[in-house]
Amino acid sequence: MPEEVSFLNISLSKILRKDQSILDQARIRLLYYGLCWAFVAYGLLMVMMYAQNSPIYFYVTIAINVTIVCMFKYLTWKPDWRRITHVMLIFITVVNLSNVYVIIQNVTLSTVQLMIIVVLLSFYMLGQSFGMFYSLVNLIPVLAFMVLEYHSGYIINFKPEKLDGSVGIITVLTNFIIIIFIHSHFYTAFLKNIKELKQVAATQSELNAELEIAKSKAEKSSSAKSEFLSTMSHEIRTPLNAVIGMTNLMMMGNPRQDQKENLDILKFSANNLLAIVNDVLDFNKIESGKIVFENIRFNLDELMHNICGGQQIKAAEKGLDFELNVDSELKHRTVIGDPTRITQVIYNLISNAIKFTEQGSIWVNVTCIEDRHNRVTISFSVKDTGIGIKKENLQGIFEAFAQESVTTTRQYGGTGLGLAIVKRLLELQGVNMYVESKPEIGSEFSFNMEFPVPTDEAQAKKIRMAELTTSVLQNEEPVVNFSNTRVLIAEDNPVNVMLMKKLLSKWDLVPTIAENGARAVELVQYGNFDIILMDLQMPILNGFEASMEIRKLPDSKKSSIPIIALTASALFDIREQVFNSGMNDYVSKPFKPDELKGKMQGLLSLV
Repeated sequence: MPEEVSFLNISLSKILRKDQSILDQARIRLLYYGLCWAFVAYGLLMVMMYAQNSPIYFYVTIAINVTIVCMFKYLTWKPDWRRITHVMLIFITVVNLSNVYVIIQNVTLSTVQLMIIVVLLSFYMLGQSFGMFYSLVNLIPVLAFMVLEYHSGYIINFKPEKLDGSVGIITVLTNFIIIIFIHSHFYTAFLKNIKELKQVAATQSELNAELEIAKSKAEKSSSAKSEFLSTMSHEIRTPLNAVIGMTNLMMMGNPRQDQKENLDILKFSANNLLAIVNDVLDFNKIESGKIVFENIRFNLDELMHNICGGQQIKAAEKGLDFELNVDSELKHRTVIGDPTRITQVIYNLISNAIKFTEQGSIWVNVTCIEDRHNRVTISFSVKDTGIGIKKENLQGIFEAFAQESVTTTRQYGGTGLGLAIVKRLLELQGVNMYVESKPEIGSEFSFNMEFPVPTDEAQAKKIRMAELTTSVLQNEEPVVNFSNTRVLIAEDNPVNVMLMKKLLSKWDLVPTIAENGARAVELVQYGNFDIILMDLQMPILNGFEASMEIRKLPDSKKSSIPIIALTASALFDIREQVFNSGMNDYVSKPFKPDELKGKMQGLLSLV
């Protein structure tokens, strides 16, 4: 708010503010000094009119000076320069036309000067529109008077005043000084404004240059962070792959009850560590804006049952009731979307519900709220009878690495990334999350999502059969006999080699091992294999390069061998790289044996 100015103020500095532009300050200064000069000049004329006994001019100069004083006082109290300019221009116009038509009854040099003053003031002070208006209001009547006097002479019943020559000289001089002052003042203001604009432009250029440097550094930092996370992911996932893989193998060997309990703890801890790594990596993908959503056909009812299958077991272990309700209208409906991301969202919400509920129930509801010919809107809801959330903490739970309180973190653990990932995944698809929660009563997380629906269900089924690699999401593994299947494993890590041998032996498979990508290409050239499991990071030739070399082989049977990538990498574009290099699918380490088995069966069924 600008500082209030006293009515008695006459100081210029108190009516100039830093938030005013250079031109606005110049306009105020022009009025301030212009009114001061005009008061002095017309005061002198007033004295001369009185001395020469010219009553009309005397009263006119008195009126002018009174008006000047009023405008000056208003300016130094309320610096509304626009209003004052309008009053001044109207007053000058009235005085000028009164001189032409009544007092002098002639167009003199002073008349022209006043018209020039009107033009300058109106354009400089008020802009083009008002400049044209006031200029024409002065010009047209004066031209009309000149035409009228030229054709018939101008005669009214009033004798014009005769002025002394000295009065005319002072008037002309005063007007010239005002004209020169207006030009000089605004010329200086414009130069200053242009100079400041150049400085701003130069500063802006420097800032842009600094911004480009900062942007480049940020991009390099982001790239370095991604590479670091990828490297760390690979280094963490590789031993985790061995830990989880060996645990699975030992559990498949009918261990004693006490051994099974120890293995359950080992597997639970390893899976928790893997979940933390995955949360951090997923959140980094989302924040980097490099997440890509798929549009594939899937059955929502089957997907929900697969998501909730393992969660029901976790709920039962805590003594919780678990209920999944899928709208009957969705039982046999195929929709188009990203089942992986939907799984991620629902899984996180259910995991949270189980984690924060000590007794009671978990409800998962999937309801069709709008069904049109080619689109369907579905409501998803996860409700629990857990600890609940205070109203003032509802917004904070969606922040990264945040939970409702420190006590919650200590008691229940976790990274605080689950809900942040859920919220961002939904926002990227234009979906809002809704939360209703009461402490000690429970919480409900819900959202509505719209899905396209295939208009040709028969065609959808054909495409779905062709996309067998996605069928593992619905747990629809084709039944394929592994007997006599020739498997080539390209892997340089001896621990992983031992793990893969033990795992495949459970399926009655004896694989051939290639210790690097180049050896894998050589074995394919001179041997016969049905499927290849390809590690990506290997010496001599990596998995991408080896796959591209295999796809170039002249023997079409060998060049079309199904290849599954085995990767512990977390690069954002790893999926794209895998398919661009000619591989058919990929499995992230540490993998679930059933997932690998399902994808192998799916690809072998197409051969």
